[in-house]
Amino acid sequence: MSDDQHSELPGLDLDRLARWLADTRPGLIDGPLTGRLIAGGKSNLTYEISDGSGTWIVRRPPLGHVLATAHDMAREHRVISALADTDVPVPATFALCEDAEIIGAPFYVMERVLGTPYRTAGELRALGPDRTRVIVTGLIDTLAALHTVDPVAVGLQDFGRPDGFLERQVRRWKKQLDASYSRELPAAIELHELLAKNLPAHSAIGIVHGDYRLDNVLVDDADRVAAVIDWEMATLGDPLTDIGLMLVYQRMSDAGLGVSDVALAPGYPVEAEVLQRYSSRAGRDLSDIGFYIALASFKLAVISEGIYFRFIHGQTVGAGFEHMGDGVEPLLRAGISALTPG
Repeated sequence: MSDDQHSELPGLDLDRLARWLADTRPGLIDGPLTGRLIAGGKSNLTYEISDGSGTWIVRRPPLGHVLATAHDMAREHRVISALADTDVPVPATFALCEDAEIIGAPFYVMERVLGTPYRTAGELRALGPDRTRVIVTGLIDTLAALHTVDPVAVGLQDFGRPDGFLERQVRRWKKQLDASYSRELPAAIELHELLAKNLPAHSAIGIVHGDYRLDNVLVDDADRVAAVIDWEMATLGDPLTDIGLMLVYQRMSDAGLGVSDVALAPGYPVEAEVLQRYSSRAGRDLSDIGFYIALASFKLAVISEGIYFRFIHGQTVGAGFEHMGDGVEPLLRAGISALTPG
């Protein structure tokens, strides 16, 4: 057993998991389990487990989470399962446990898909511009495929409340900002007012991923999207919020402010190419794209301000958090520009 393989893991009792799987999915595993934590933090935890011959992925809420989380795990499991027979590549799901008594929290087990979540321009630069363009084109096409899935046809008609979705998003992020003010941000007030005044007359309905970007997909050795992952924000709503967010991540990357700098890699399509490819594949009208860019800018500004707020109050420890506030004002200004003529 290597140093990162453990019979016991924080948040995952492998012996209890093995007994539960033996009862719930007889024949799935054959022997004792080992595992490792492959993604942790304040988001849902992801483990890779193995019985020595097969390997699977387990997802559970973060440690110390006090909210009702069975719903979260059930939602992730439900949307991934619903998309299994569509053109959206997702891992196969094997089991959902909503009984917190088994490992201390609800969880689900799914297929391990081999692939790379590209996070840096350096990783893409090593592949060359042609491969980078193929990968990002696949990213766009996969999002378009998701947004052409009929929620009713896959049993997700009650997965969210699409009516009034955009209005609730604007209200929700303003409320979030109000809870994490650390300084005067007049641009935030201005952007919120612009968003409230410029709600699109018609809001499309579809399955929304909620955090769609290159490091939330796994890309295989043939440069194809092998699986879309991290569905914890998924809901029914206006799918154009996904493309708006993807574009703002790209803009932040270009400005050196983002969580990822992948858009700086040679071969990464420019914004106009992204929009043209998405529109042609999804068949969506993008005449109101300025609103969706502004909303995504507001959302990411609020998230950044919240992290910065927690840092200055000693609630977040780690490197880099002291700079989280740097991107707030540029994001707010970019959002205002997206809704301001000229």
